[in-house]
Amino acid sequence: MLSAVQIFNNPSIHFKSETFIVLSNIAWIYLFHAYYREKGIEYRYFKQTGRNRKFDKTKKGAYKYWELERCLDEQNCPLDKGSKSNLQFLIGLRHEVEHQMTTKIDEYLSARFQACCLNYNTYIKQLFGDNYGIDKHLSFSLQFSTIKEDHANQLKRFSDLPANISAYINDFDETLSDDEFNDIKYSYRVLYVPKSVNQKGQADKVIEFIPANSPEAAGLNKEYVLVKEREKKKHLPGEVYGTMQARGFPNFGKYQHYLLWKEKDAKNPQKGFGTLVAKTWYWYDNWIEEVEKHCQASGKKYK
Repeated sequence: MLSAVQIFNNPSIHFKSETFIVLSNIAWIYLFHAYYREKGIEYRYFKQTGRNRKFDKTKKGAYKYWELERCLDEQNCPLDKGSKSNLQFLIGLRHEVEHQMTTKIDEYLSARFQACCLNYNTYIKQLFGDNYGIDKHLSFSLQFSTIKEDHANQLKRFSDLPANISAYINDFDETLSDDEFNDIKYSYRVLYVPKSVNQKGQADKVIEFIPANSPEAAGLNKEYVLVKEREKKKHLPGEVYGTMQARGFPNFGKYQHYLLWKEKDAKNPQKGFGTLVAKTWYWYDNWIEEVEKHCQASGKKYK
């Protein structure tokens, strides 16, 4: 993990994100294997025949150990939901980039990488002791440039990303609820503001953390906001079946919509189709897409 971070922070190295994803993946696998070994959980693949185990091996005779996805699926996995989502995102992203070169993705993904590092440091200390923490070895990297709001808006458009990468990021984020998306264990976003100390002799930290609802946060100069939180577009139920009717399915109404979301358990927060706000349920865009797929697959039922 230290190698992953040091490479990402090195200004003379390209292909940073791809390297970080691979090395951090390996670091997490080693952490899980050590944890499962300590807990007496078998993390090698095997086939059970009666009381005997036949372990899967490579062509050269080495044991086949669990990959990161299998480690996360283990019922005794010690990670919280946000940390799991972060790793699941990086695993999927690795699948997208491992067979083809990508460029200019560092700026888009740094918040996910930062969360990955912090999560790793948290769990390696929590599971094995503070003496294994890596935070003592690293500090914030220095920057040669500043970013203003117009730059931030340009970043959010994913304009320079390969189509498969931008599609993957958007699709993965749409599966998350607002709470999951804004969890710092999933993506660690910070706000930077140029600030000097008030008195001589005081330390002047590059990064200062303040509560989002504090008077200091409310009075910040918006010119220096790096990244703004994304808010998913929300729809009332009437908008959902109204959209279907406008798209050529006039017989899909309130009752049909009710039956569909009940059948699919679509209000389960784990499904990521919507959210509850002040006792009112709102649907996300991905639910409208799901409903349209259902209507199209139903032939002439709603026409």
